[in-house]
Amino acid sequence: MAEQRAWPRLRVADWTGTRDTLHMWAQIVGKIRLAHAPLLNHWWQVTLYVSPRGLTTSAIAHEDGAFDLEFDFIEHVLRIRTSDGPLRLVKLGPITVADFYAQTMDALDDLGISARFQPRPNEVDPSIPFAEDREHASYDAESAHMFWRQLLQANRVMGEFRSRFVGKVSPVHFFWGALDLACTRFSGRPAPPHPGGAPYCGDWVMVEGYSRELSSCGFWPGGGEEGAFYAYAYPEPPGFAAHPVLPDGAYYSHENGQFLLPYEAVADTADPDAALMRFLESTYEAAAVHGDWDRETLEDDPARWNAKRW
Repeated sequence: MAEQRAWPRLRVADWTGTRDTLHMWAQIVGKIRLAHAPLLNHWWQVTLYVSPRGLTTSAIAHEDGAFDLEFDFIEHVLRIRTSDGPLRLVKLGPITVADFYAQTMDALDDLGISARFQPRPNEVDPSIPFAEDREHASYDAESAHMFWRQLLQANRVMGEFRSRFVGKVSPVHFFWGALDLACTRFSGRPAPPHPGGAPYCGDWVMVEGYSRELSSCGFWPGGGEEGAFYAYAYPEPPGFAAHPVLPDGAYYSHENGQFLLPYEAVADTADPDAALMRFLESTYEAAAVHGDWDRETLEDDPARWNAKRW
């Protein structure tokens, strides 16, 4: 089913149950961060981040200290740590979302941490309340580990891509609403209000997320046999969809309103890093050229100070 390599191979059809269960678990953990973090533009305060062992919230301020939560896909536990010293573990295995939710909230209670949030998932349909979800209960440890290793590769290349932009740009971060790793560049101009329409997600949430003109890229475990890289612009400028993009295998999906590049089209190449970078650069170019971005001001060479550093 899966092969251990730098760009690991993992067929979506082989781990759909685990993926969907992990999606609900990630929503619970993300909402705990949401409950404690002050609003940042575009909801940047709610995301998770790729870590050396899995996915983490990073430090969350709490009273006069902090705590964090991390999915560890090596030891297969959710690790909850506090700046006071105590920690709690929730074992990752084939348990229901309801049980994971109960165990996680009990662990927080033991640590004296409260978290008030809407206890049901967003951006999915049906939206089963966490405490009632006994439908999602799959967990294949090897698949979860391989997915994290896919994220490690995507995160690394997307981080290099991010470094070439000196305008407003998001971190490379993991959105639990759609279970995708994303990085977004901004032109600096306001955008028209987003029409919304995501299931079980208020339109106002999308208005905040898309309040500025942007070009976004990312990776998610769907859209291809082994997942897909994507890129889109909001608002989409005329000519964007017809812009030629690289590498071979990349195409514009009118159904999804974005460019897609199957993961396997990257992993099968002799140089996957270069193939993915060509996709990221050419799809950004589609947004910047047709959207008339001030590229001279917004872009720069990340090696511009190298001669002074050594």
